[in-house]
Amino acid sequence: MSPAKKVPPIDFTKFEERIGVVFSDKGILRQAFTHRSYINEHRESGLEHNERLEFLGDAILELSITDFLYHKYPEENEGELTSYRAALVNTNTISDAAKLLGMGEFLLLSKGEAKDEGKGRQYILANTFEAVIGALYLDQGYECADDFIKKTLFPRTDEIVEKGLWKDAKSLFQEMAQEYLGITPTYKVIREAGPDHDKQFTIGVYLGKDLVVEGEGKSKQEAEQSAATLGLKAKGWDKVIIK
Repeated sequence: MSPAKKVPPIDFTKFEERIGVVFSDKGILRQAFTHRSYINEHRESGLEHNERLEFLGDAILELSITDFLYHKYPEENEGELTSYRAALVNTNTISDAAKLLGMGEFLLLSKGEAKDEGKGRQYILANTFEAVIGALYLDQGYECADDFIKKTLFPRTDEIVEKGLWKDAKSLFQEMAQEYLGITPTYKVIREAGPDHDKQFTIGVYLGKDLVVEGEGKSKQEAEQSAATLGLKAKGWDKVIIK
């Protein structure tokens, strides 16, 4: 049997200092930052990827956020609380929190994944954030994991609720367009590319006859949401607070 390859000497001390937690099991912290692609390139490293930790962390995150919102908004109904939670645990919000903690500095990735700084990296950071929650739970217990979530995500709640960011982008863009311009946006497919199993759609969002921006996605729905998100930024409506 071939000997295990030497694992890169990543020092997680800085990360532990940032979150105020010293892990008893350094191996589980390393696992939280190990992406499947790294294992595929280093099969003899002896490491495990972080997907099981991510699965665990996702459940803990949902429980923590649900408990917080339930007590913070006692008058809100189930539908609105669900929307608030979705906004707090979506990829954009979580990956932004991961970036603020500098998680990207500690990732173990394949050479190919390491070069991708786009949407793929955003998903990896979000998944790693959840994996870290899972690692905190196993190493330190629920209270520690919950405290980490409180510090990193709870402060974003007021802005999300006040600015209406809990609404999906299409609904918010339509609401803004009707309020400020008296126009209902329309969406049109501009381009389709790729084979049937891997389509890429480009969709434009229009206000009247004017094209505002184009959005891309692997489905028409995803491309429309992308166009609406970019449209909110283009019109400066992403900074407007909904009354």
